[in-house]
Amino acid sequence: MKPTSRRRNGAASHVLIAVIGVAAGMGMAWGLGDRHLRDAVTTHGEWVYLKKRGQTDSVRAYIAYPERKDRAPGVVVIHEVFGLTDWEPTVVDRLAKNGYVAIVPDLLSTKYGRSPADPDSGRKLVAQLEPSRITADLDAAVEYLNAQSAVQSGIIGIMGFCWGGGQTFRYTTNNPKLKAAVICYGPPPAHDALARIETPLLGVYGENDARIDASLPDVAARLKGMGKSFTYQIYPGTGHGFLKPGREGSDGPQVEKAWTNILNFFKKELQPKTRTES
Repeated sequence: MKPTSRRRNGAASHVLIAVIGVAAGMGMAWGLGDRHLRDAVTTHGEWVYLKKRGQTDSVRAYIAYPERKDRAPGVVVIHEVFGLTDWEPTVVDRLAKNGYVAIVPDLLSTKYGRSPADPDSGRKLVAQLEPSRITADLDAAVEYLNAQSAVQSGIIGIMGFCWGGGQTFRYTTNNPKLKAAVICYGPPPAHDALARIETPLLGVYGENDARIDASLPDVAARLKGMGKSFTYQIYPGTGHGFLKPGREGSDGPQVEKAWTNILNFFKKELQPKTRTES
């Protein structure tokens, strides 16, 4: 073999090794089996299975931990009507980046094993979930957070998107111990259930989403009349689901404005307990 050929083949081999190395690095960054592009700042993310009280089935979930020296408040995230997709874990990572131990349960996992990749299939399966099952799975997520040594026990918030926003609203009627709830373009529960809410609520809604927005004035008035805390904002130039890429308004400035309001709300309501010296 000529020297030039050897050099050419050697160079090609080095390129191949480099490509393999980069691919391996990407595989490590994305994870194996459960893949999503994690926030570069948050490195403490993992998939876990949550045991449900008095039951044998478990809830598949993704949890991420922040970089901080003290115990953190916890936040449960509820996915959209399509089931758990690659996007919701990035929300968990974002919350972890901002100082929270956050977790998103796959609410299809106890009944169907895990959420399907096809969104239409996910929507059909979500429609078959029983409210009691959803509540039990969310209870398991809250209990799991409270049991973590990195979490300030009892300081737990919740947020959800689309269908998950409606489930967030509904779950506050079942768990009065929640310290904060963010409802992202989700419908309210039945009027007779509103009286059970003890949790401060923040609503995030798109301007071009009358299907959801039309009931807001009435719901807000009812909650105010009951002495409940419910503030909401409608973001101009946005539609339903605008916090997720690909939706109307998701490429505009309102996304970061909404996230600023969400994080400020959690910062205010999820105040860690402080120990007083005796």
